[in-house]
Amino acid sequence: MNCNAAVAEGFAVVFGSRPRRLAGMSLNRCEQRVFDYLERHRDERQFWQDKVRSAAKISPDHHVAAAQLAGELWRYYEERSAVASPFREALRVEGLQKTSMKNLAELLLRLWVEPRPRKKPDSGLI
Repeated sequence: MNCNAAVAEGFAVVFGSRPRRLAGMSLNRCEQRVFDYLERHRDERQFWQDKVRSAAKISPDHHVAAAQLAGELWRYYEERSAVASPFREALRVEGLQKTSMKNLAELLLRLWVEPRPRKKPDSGLI
Protein backbone atom coordinates (compact mmCIF):
# COMPACT_ATOMS: atom_id res chain seq x y z
CA MET A 1 0.00 0.00 0.00
CA ASN A 2 1.28 3.49 -0.85
CA CYS A 3 1.23 6.07 1.90
CA ASN A 4 2.76 9.27 3.23
CA ALA A 5 4.51 8.91 6.57
CA ALA A 6 5.70 11.89 8.56
CA VAL A 7 9.33 11.81 9.64
CA ALA A 8 11.56 14.34 11.36
CA GLU A 9 13.08 15.67 8.11
CA GLY A 10 9.91 15.92 6.01
CA PHE A 11 7.85 13.15 4.50
CA ALA A 12 8.80 9.64 3.50
CA VAL A 13 6.69 8.47 0.60
CA VAL A 14 6.64 4.74 0.02
CA PHE A 15 6.03 3.41 -3.49
CA GLY A 16 6.03 -0.34 -3.33
CA SER A 17 9.02 -1.13 -1.17
CA ARG A 18 11.12 1.92 -2.13
CA PRO A 19 10.95 4.82 0.34
CA ARG A 20 11.66 8.31 -1.01
CA ARG A 21 12.15 11.49 0.96
CA LEU A 22 10.36 14.54 -0.31
CA ALA A 23 11.14 17.36 2.10
CA GLY A 24 8.01 19.24 3.07
CA MET A 25 5.85 17.66 0.33
CA SER A 26 2.49 16.07 1.03
CA LEU A 27 0.08 14.75 -1.62
CA ASN A 28 -3.65 14.24 -1.25
CA ARG A 29 -5.19 10.87 -2.23
CA CYS A 30 -5.95 11.94 -5.80
CA GLU A 31 -2.49 13.39 -6.33
CA GLN A 32 -0.88 10.27 -4.88
CA ARG A 33 -2.99 8.08 -7.16
CA VAL A 34 -1.84 10.01 -10.24
CA PHE A 35 1.80 9.93 -9.11
CA ASP A 36 1.69 6.18 -8.47
CA TYR A 37 0.02 5.61 -11.84
CA LEU A 38 2.71 7.61 -13.63
CA GLU A 39 5.41 5.65 -11.79
CA ARG A 40 3.93 2.37 -13.06
CA HIS A 41 3.14 3.45 -16.65
CA ARG A 42 6.25 4.52 -18.55
CA ASP A 43 4.46 5.94 -21.62
CA GLU A 44 2.16 8.07 -19.47
CA ARG A 45 5.11 9.23 -17.36
CA GLN A 46 7.08 10.21 -20.48
CA PHE A 47 4.09 12.18 -21.79
CA TRP A 48 3.82 14.08 -18.50
CA GLN A 49 7.57 14.65 -18.22
CA ASP A 50 7.49 16.32 -21.65
CA LYS A 51 4.40 18.34 -20.69
CA VAL A 52 5.91 19.48 -17.37
CA ARG A 53 9.21 20.47 -18.98
CA SER A 54 7.39 22.35 -21.73
CA ALA A 55 5.24 24.24 -19.21
CA ALA A 56 8.38 25.18 -17.24
CA LYS A 57 10.05 26.55 -20.39
CA ILE A 58 7.04 28.64 -21.37
CA SER A 59 6.09 30.00 -17.94
CA PRO A 60 7.90 32.94 -16.33
CA ASP A 61 8.20 31.07 -13.03
CA HIS A 62 7.35 27.70 -11.48
CA HIS A 63 4.30 29.07 -9.65
CA VAL A 64 2.64 29.95 -12.96
CA ALA A 65 3.65 26.60 -14.46
CA ALA A 66 2.32 24.73 -11.40
CA ALA A 67 -1.04 26.50 -11.62
CA GLN A 68 -1.37 25.58 -15.29
CA LEU A 69 -0.30 21.98 -14.72
CA ALA A 70 -2.65 21.57 -11.75
CA GLY A 71 -5.64 22.16 -14.01
CA GLU A 72 -4.32 19.79 -16.63
CA LEU A 73 -3.59 17.12 -14.03
CA TRP A 74 -7.18 17.34 -12.75
CA ARG A 75 -8.55 16.95 -16.28
CA TYR A 76 -6.25 13.94 -16.67
CA TYR A 77 -7.59 12.48 -13.40
CA GLU A 78 -11.17 12.90 -14.65
CA GLU A 79 -10.35 11.24 -17.98
CA ARG A 80 -8.52 8.31 -16.33
CA SER A 81 -11.44 7.84 -13.91
CA ALA A 82 -13.61 6.71 -16.80
CA VAL A 83 -11.20 4.11 -18.17
CA ALA A 84 -8.28 3.10 -15.94
CA SER A 85 -7.73 1.24 -12.72
CA PRO A 86 -7.22 2.40 -9.91
CA PHE A 87 -9.04 5.62 -10.84
CA ARG A 88 -12.25 3.78 -11.77
CA GLU A 89 -12.35 2.01 -8.42
CA ALA A 90 -11.74 5.25 -6.53
CA LEU A 91 -14.54 6.91 -8.51
CA ARG A 92 -16.99 4.23 -7.34
CA VAL A 93 -15.97 4.62 -3.69
CA GLU A 94 -15.14 8.34 -3.40
CA GLY A 95 -17.05 9.94 -6.24
CA LEU A 96 -15.51 12.68 -8.34
CA GLN A 97 -15.20 16.01 -6.59
CA LYS A 98 -12.69 18.51 -7.93
CA THR A 99 -9.50 18.21 -5.92
CA SER A 100 -6.41 20.38 -5.95
CA MET A 101 -3.47 19.02 -7.91
CA LYS A 102 -1.16 21.91 -6.98
CA ASN A 103 1.17 19.89 -4.74
CA LEU A 104 1.56 17.22 -7.40
CA ALA A 105 2.28 19.85 -10.06
CA GLU A 106 4.94 21.42 -7.84
CA LEU A 107 6.45 18.01 -7.08
CA LEU A 108 6.66 17.08 -10.77
CA LEU A 109 8.35 20.40 -11.52
CA ARG A 110 10.91 19.70 -8.78
CA LEU A 111 11.54 16.16 -9.98
CA TRP A 112 11.60 16.65 -13.74
CA VAL A 113 12.85 20.20 -14.37
CA GLU A 114 16.33 21.54 -13.75
CA PRO A 115 16.23 24.32 -11.17
CA ARG A 116 16.51 27.79 -12.64
CA PRO A 117 19.65 29.68 -11.71
CA ARG A 118 19.09 32.22 -8.99
CA LYS A 119 19.65 35.85 -9.83
CA LYS A 120 22.71 37.28 -8.16
CA PRO A 121 21.91 40.30 -6.00
CA ASP A 122 23.00 43.59 -7.49
CA SER A 123 25.79 44.90 -5.25
CA GLY A 124 25.48 48.42 -6.64
CA LEU A 125 29.20 48.49 -7.49
CA ILE A 126 30.40 49.40 -10.95
